Amino acid sequence: MVAATSCFYYAAPSTALRKTNHLRQNQLRLGIFGNNATTRKPRNGLVMCSNESTDSESEDGWGIQDFIGGDLAKFDLGKWLSDVEEHKSLAIYTPHEGGYEGRYFTRLRYQGYYFLDLSARGLGDPETTLTKVHPVCPAHVGKQPIARWYFPPEVDFRLSVLPPNAKGLIVWVIEAKVLSKAELQFLAILPELRPKVRVIAECGNWRKVVWRPLKEAAGLTEGALSN
Repeated sequence: MVAATSCFYYAAPSTALRKTNHLRQNQLRLGIFGNNATTRKPRNGLVMCSNESTDSESEDGWGIQDFIGGDLAKFDLGKWLSDVEEHKSLAIYTPHEGGYEGRYFTRLRYQGYYFLDLSARGLGDPETTLTKVHPVCPAHVGKQPIARWYFPPEVDFRLSVLPPNAKGLIVWVIEAKVLSKAELQFLAILPELRPKVRVIAECGNWRKVVWRPLKEAAGLTEGALSN
């Protein structure tokens, strides 16, 4: 029954009328019932974008970016770059399905930034891991002796090997929602300790990509929201 319904929805019900109604059926697929926008009518199951306005937001709250693909056009990339330079540390909230943040990642890379990708799970103490020589105990699986290896500071080591033409280093922390407020506060002030560093922390999810200053998310500003 479902297959028959979809067949009648997208094609002409009669083979005799298929040629004469070919143009008509293409209009039905697009939701267009006339030659101008004033004769268009809504149709169940279809999404229509008006060609009379190119504004990003319409009166009902929908914008063109909601229809042309979440990863195809990002009208806020300019604001994204300016906020990264202004605040130097941002808390970003991305959709659950993932992938949308790639446009913002790539735009920073085009600006000349290099990246240090980290996961908040297993990061340990951010201050020790990023700015100090820190020990790491490899898994011994119950057979090898327990050892302790020492690694250089993650941020300082990568700053020392940056190319001369690099604009800076982006510390991109995924799953930052598991970090405590004190750990987020250190990430928020890290650009003040290392001026060439910018911090992007994925602190949660939202239906579209949004961000705010990490200092606000960590409670370091007067207008910060309590978490």
